[in-house]
Amino acid sequence: MSDCGCDKAKAELEEYLHNELRGDEAADIREHMQNCVDCSGEHKVGLVLTEAVKRACRDTAPEELRVVVMERIRAIQITH
Repeated sequence: MSDCGCDKAKAELEEYLHNELRGDEAADIREHMQNCVDCSGEHKVGLVLTEAVKRACRDTAPEELRVVVMERIRAIQITH
């Protein structure tokens, strides 16, 4: 394997985070991040954001909030 470089690692980081790369492509990026503080830092940020989005998608808004939002939407629709 060879170091794929920062440009490729950053361009494919999203796919790497979601395990959407072939084995050799993922291995190249993994190897690069082992030696690049900048790219490994971006990877860590991506992991944190991915986990935050997953948690947010599991949460549901209270029913009272849904009612208020729908009332406001209907009020706006009536005036336009």
